[in-house]
Amino acid sequence: MARKVQQRQAKKAIYVFWEGESEEAYSKALKNIFSNRAAIKPHREKGTFDTAKAFYRGNRAFQNSMPEFDELWFFFDTEISKADQWEKNMKCLKDIIASRRKNPIKIRLLMSTGCVEYWFLLHYERVRPAIATPAEKERVKKEVQNHVPAYEKGDQKTTEEIAQHYPTAVENGRWTLECLKREGMPEGEERDQWLFRGNHTFTTVHEAIEMLMSL
Repeated sequence: MARKVQQRQAKKAIYVFWEGESEEAYSKALKNIFSNRAAIKPHREKGTFDTAKAFYRGNRAFQNSMPEFDELWFFFDTEISKADQWEKNMKCLKDIIASRRKNPIKIRLLMSTGCVEYWFLLHYERVRPAIATPAEKERVKKEVQNHVPAYEKGDQKTTEEIAQHYPTAVENGRWTLECLKREGMPEGEERDQWLFRGNHTFTTVHEAIEMLMSL
């Protein structure tokens, strides 16, 4: 009798471009938490849209072969001062997608208002403070330190501790967007542009984690 051979489904492969050391540390934390469901690989150096475009330019494996990655993540903060960069950033993404001759790839924008510490704070609290000025960003960081006193930007150990509370952050992240729906947030493709250019307090990082949870 022939022996049955079980085929193991390949893990979802995700490549992360990150804006700062805290985003990098959190990406590594997700890599560890969801290692049985996905292969998450943070880029080796800091940078988001321009970095990704340069990295994939001339990358024949990415352009022609079997899927090198299923998803590309861009993990960054939104700032009113950067609102006019939307078109430039989207041009980078369109160039990356256009270079992909086979196997379409999913792109996710993991955005949080002002500073990644707002996303971290949502692991403990359901709040939507104003986060625009340096003082407001520092206040959010101190709120995170009320929960994790040793936290500092880019510290892997404390970031791993924060990430363990991701189920709470997912619920609170959903709440931030539900609030904005009542404030006129559009749906579909227009939503991310509206979020990127606005002064609303929000996050979309939870949507990436929801996908990981569903695998």
